[in-house]
Amino acid sequence: MGAGSIILSEFLGTMVLLLFGCGVVANVLLTRTNADGDTASWVLITFGWGFGVFAGASIADASGGAINPAVTLASAINGGTPWAQVPWYLIGQFLGAFVGATLAWLVYKLQFDANEDNSGTLNIFSTNPPIKKPVWNMVTEIIATFALVLFLLVNPYGSSPAIYGAAAAVVMGIGQALGGPTGYAINPARDLGPRIAYAVLPIRGKGRPDWGYSWVPVIGPLIGAVLAALVAIVAPVSAT
Repeated sequence: MGAGSIILSEFLGTMVLLLFGCGVVANVLLTRTNADGDTASWVLITFGWGFGVFAGASIADASGGAINPAVTLASAINGGTPWAQVPWYLIGQFLGAFVGATLAWLVYKLQFDANEDNSGTLNIFSTNPPIKKPVWNMVTEIIATFALVLFLLVNPYGSSPAIYGAAAAVVMGIGQALGGPTGYAINPARDLGPRIAYAVLPIRGKGRPDWGYSWVPVIGPLIGAVLAALVAIVAPVSAT
């Protein structure tokens, strides 16, 4: 594929991922929505992100459905993605994440406007651990991303809805089992793109984007991806 096709494919897929993901969190956290006060909110959030993975990866099938810089990095290390194409993947992913988060804000703009307190709305866009200990938060992100990327290296994407569905199920499982400590970014674009969107969008009474923590959900997933790729090389688990 050419650079433009890769950028467009990954842009659209990542955009839909973040539209679903930010949208489901907004549906749970903002007042005066149909999900307001739902006691099963965490399950709803994990399912929303899972369906976002399925839709986004399927849309980006032409470029391999990575929609995640950590997945792209692991694929390049593992020989699945040419290194010369990596920058095009990253451009599409980060731009798509920014636009997807912005679209989710547009969908819920009336709820943002009606919300009495938007100081905690960063959680709609980016991860924000309840116990902020960057080293341990990074350990959580490394382990969670390692599990996701190793699965994807064993079961590489192709033109198969079943594979995308399985990947979505793994993301839901990670969210329900490992997501509590950090909010499970497991995707640098998923966190940084929406965090930038939050910083620039005109949300009344919003809080700070917390740039001091922003490096954790970027570096942690990348380390987890590298470790998964190395394991896949040393132990022949990859099906590629």
